[in-house]
Amino acid sequence: MADSSPLAEPQLRRRPRENDWRLLLRLIPYARRNRTLLIISIILLIPVSIAGAVQPLIVGQAISLLQQEPTWSFLINVSLAQGLNILIVLLLMTIVVRLIFASAQGYLVQKVGQEITAAVRDDLFTHVTSLSTQFFERTPVGRLVTRITSDVEALGDVFASGAIGVISDFIYILTIVVVIFLRQWQLASILVLMLIPVTALIIYFQRQYRKANYQAREELAKLNSMLQENIAGINVVQLFRRERFNSEMFRSINLRYRKEVDRTIFHDSAVSATLEWISLIAIAGVLWLGGILVLNKTIDLGTLSAFILFAQKLFNPLRQFAEKFTIFQSGFTAIERISELMSEPIEIRDRKSSLAKDKRQKTNYTGEIRFENVWFAYQENDYILTNLNFTIRPGEKIALVGPTGAGKSSIIRLLCRLYEPTKGRILVDGVDIRDIPQAQLRRYIGVILQDSFLFTGDIKRNITLGENYSLEQIKAAARLTNVDRFIEEFPQGYNTQLRERGTNLSGGQKQLLAFARVAIRNPHILVLDEATSSLDVGTEALIQDALYRLLENRTAIIIAHRLSTIRNVDRILVLKKGRLVETGTHDELLEQNGLYASLYRLQMLG
Repeated sequence: MADSSPLAEPQLRRRPRENDWRLLLRLIPYARRNRTLLIISIILLIPVSIAGAVQPLIVGQAISLLQQEPTWSFLINVSLAQGLNILIVLLLMTIVVRLIFASAQGYLVQKVGQEITAAVRDDLFTHVTSLSTQFFERTPVGRLVTRITSDVEALGDVFASGAIGVISDFIYILTIVVVIFLRQWQLASILVLMLIPVTALIIYFQRQYRKANYQAREELAKLNSMLQENIAGINVVQLFRRERFNSEMFRSINLRYRKEVDRTIFHDSAVSATLEWISLIAIAGVLWLGGILVLNKTIDLGTLSAFILFAQKLFNPLRQFAEKFTIFQSGFTAIERISELMSEPIEIRDRKSSLAKDKRQKTNYTGEIRFENVWFAYQENDYILTNLNFTIRPGEKIALVGPTGAGKSSIIRLLCRLYEPTKGRILVDGVDIRDIPQAQLRRYIGVILQDSFLFTGDIKRNITLGENYSLEQIKAAARLTNVDRFIEEFPQGYNTQLRERGTNLSGGQKQLLAFARVAIRNPHILVLDEATSSLDVGTEALIQDALYRLLENRTAIIIAHRLSTIRNVDRILVLKKGRLVETGTHDELLEQNGLYASLYRLQMLG
């Protein structure tokens, strides 16, 4: 592991910051998929709000009834006991209505939130897996994991607890404001005027919260990135005694993360504390003005009591509104970060032109490969391959040879369309590979890498990789590549479960599975990138036997540092600094006494 701090890790491309409404509009397509549930959940808010607004009136009327001064007409000619019983029944009815409708509405909102979260996560995963190899080389895995997991969860909360919750609080506040103005306009004015400083403070503190929350998520991404890196490289960490050093680095990032979280907690708490003080001031104002009005016989004590309850009920949704606004800000931060990831361009795309379709239909599948004036650079003007021209004839076996950094692996990446040439073009059977669908091209070309990746699951699925092959086809591919010998030694055979990255297999066994994985797909072109370098002598003898059969009637490109293993290929292409400097058979190149000859002699001396 490098000594560089995770602070130096490359960032995702930052886009200009958008306002909250534009960010929220990005979720509208997902909300439309669940419009029925959303509409129902919003409609359910109306009876909940009305029931809540009526409750203080019922309590106030009960106090007026105790003073023998009821204002509701149907209570004037009834006894005190009957009137109280009627009001108790009404109060219980409002409680039941709120309980039933609020529960149903809460369930529907959570359901919508989870549906949206799942849909966003699916789209994000599909987009990320469609991005080019270059994107993954500059983006730490931990950052991607953070955005696909915790950021998407925060986004879901925008709907589950935020958006509908804010609408609920707004409808509730609006209902209360209408009711209190209809009841007594002076006291209502005091309560409504208090909303102005509350709104200003909420906006200020939430903006500060938004900034702190974005930084906190950035630090969390660095934390996850370093955690993933250390777990993946645990052998190196322990062998080179890096535990203490890496722990210090982790502690430093964790401290920064905690400080940013503390900032978010401060701004969130400031809103709650401010609301508490303003609500107390509002209640004091109502008591002061209400007391004067009661003494002047303008209102009765029941009305004043109702307004004290109204003040509490008005500021309770405001507190909840502030809390949901915090959820909103976390969600907006998540949307912003997810949008950055979703805006990453998919650089490798299939063409949809009719010309490309006609060309694919006329392909004869002979296995010819042609590089025409191919230039390639990972970074602008830093060319790895320079004006590369060569043709591999159908069925020909060629080897790519050259010093480290000569561009051998880059040629393979271009051929498989993991990258696009900066200049020039690559043709397979006379068709530009950009005119061939990626799925078709990568089925047509089988690649066996030096380090083969195995997925968690059984051996059978690691050969088929999710495609539909019968057990007989799997066994035939295993026999062809001599993999069946070690598979059948396991008690569960092809159903043997592999641990993460195939840690319960040896290096040679993992490589043999990679050969079977390619053999079952029967490709027309076979690429071996140092595919036998990790095999022991006995395993290599098995695979060499399988290779003779696998390479038969196929075009093959072999990258090998051990020059003794490629003596029998049809041609050897020698690369140096991205240029083709020599070409010929093993014997011809030795006679030329050039770069290949010097490399061969050095290996023989070694």
